Amino acid sequence: MTVLGESQLNNKGAAISAAPGSARAFLALAAAGSIWGTGFLFGKWALDELSVGDLVLYRFLFASLGFAPLTWRALRNPATRIARQDWNLILIAALVGVPVQFLIQFAGLARTTVSHASLMVGALPVLLAAGSALFAHEHVTLDRWLALFLSMIGAGLIAFGASSGEGGAHASLSGDLLVAVSLLAGVAWILITAVLMKTGRYSPVNASAYVITIGTLMLVVWVIATEGLPPIHLSTRTWVSVIALGVLATTLTTYLWNWGLAHVPASQAGVFLNLEPVVGTLLGVLLLHDVLGSYSILGGLLVIGTAVFVAAK
Repeated sequence: MTVLGESQLNNKGAAISAAPGSARAFLALAAAGSIWGTGFLFGKWALDELSVGDLVLYRFLFASLGFAPLTWRALRNPATRIARQDWNLILIAALVGVPVQFLIQFAGLARTTVSHASLMVGALPVLLAAGSALFAHEHVTLDRWLALFLSMIGAGLIAFGASSGEGGAHASLSGDLLVAVSLLAGVAWILITAVLMKTGRYSPVNASAYVITIGTLMLVVWVIATEGLPPIHLSTRTWVSVIALGVLATTLTTYLWNWGLAHVPASQAGVFLNLEPVVGTLLGVLLLHDVLGSYSILGGLLVIGTAVFVAAK
C-alpha cells in the first residue's frame, strides 16, 4: 500500500485540468503503476528479518527522506505552509494513511502470499468509487455499483481460495482479510486528503509529503514504544528492499504519477493503476513461486477487470 494508497490519492485529488496525452506522460504513469507493483515483493523479502512494525518504519523513513526537500520548501512558503484550520484533517489523514493502513496491510502480507495480497489491492479503485459516493456525495452510476459488487465477489473468491488451501501453505484467509481491511483505511486517507486539496492550499505532491512525513513521525513513536529501536544489522537484500520500498515505491512513484497526471486526463491515467496488482501477482508467481488456484485466478480477473472498467469510465 502498495503500497497501495499513494496512487489513488493523487488520481482522486489532482485538481489539474486535462491536457492532451503524451507518450512520455503515459510512460511515467506506467512506470509508477509497475513500481507500485513491486511493493509486496520487497516487503516479503524484508519480512524475513524484520517485524511488520520495523519494516513499515524503515519504508517510511526512507520515503520521508525522499520527500524532505519538498517538505522543507513547502513549509518555508507561507502560501503552502499547513494552515492552522487544516491541522486536524492532516493529522487524521497521516494516522489513517500511514500507521493504520500499512501496519495492517503488511501484517496481512506476513500471513499470505504476494500474489494474493496484490490481487486484493486491485479492489481499491472500486472501493474508492463507493466511498466517494457514500461520503463525498459524488454521483455513481448503476454500472459502477455493479462493478463494486463483482469486485467484492472477486475478493471473496481470492479469500476462499486461500481458506481452501489452493493458494498453497503460505496463503491464508486471515492475511487476505487484513489486506482487505487496510484498503478501507486507504479509502479514508484518500477522501480526507481530497478535502484538504479542495481548499486550493495544497498540491497533490505537497499533500503527500505532509501526510507521509507526519505519519512517519507517528510510526517512530509507535514502533519504538512497542518494539524498541529497529535492528540495523541486516542483510544487503533487506536493506535494498526497505530502501526500494521507501525511495522507489513511495517517493519516486508519487513524483512520476503526478507528473504524468499533469499531462494526461485522470480518466485515462486511472487505467495504469491496474498495473500494480498485475505486476505484483506476476512477481509473486515467478520469483516466489506463489500458487494461484482456479478460485484465485477467477477472483483476480474479476477484481482487475472491474477496476479497469471503473477507471476507463
